[in-house]
Amino acid sequence: MVAAAGLLVAGCAGPERKLGRGASNFGEIFRWGEMRRTMEQTALFESPDHAYTTGAIRGFNRSMARAGLGIYEIVTAPFPSYEPKWTTHFSPDPVYPDCYKPRLIESPMYDTATALGYGAGDIAPMFPNSRFFVFDN
Repeated sequence: MVAAAGLLVAGCAGPERKLGRGASNFGEIFRWGEMRRTMEQTALFESPDHAYTTGAIRGFNRSMARAGLGIYEIVTAPFPSYEPKWTTHFSPDPVYPDCYKPRLIESPMYDTATALGYGAGDIAPMFPNSRFFVFDN
């Protein structure tokens, strides 16, 4: 029984990475990073007028394709090959507009100095939009 469990557990880095990448790509439905980035890039390289039409349609298509890729990677996570797919069309990592820098939410889970009493985050977490960042960079 121990040998069988060892065979099942050994080499889980590939499926784990593929499943995580798939979940991240499927999260595009909630993130809409492809849509925002495509609209931004269309406004910069074509025309601001095209950003609201062509950029929005192209961004929606890219977002749906990335979400579909995420579903594919989630379903096929246990099976090889574990390398990213469609890398000629999509980056393996999620994309965001160039004007946005994603960051972790302020939480004691991610703060390194909470034991010392330092931290920046919610002033009143019971109220929506109460974020206050002392150490915002």
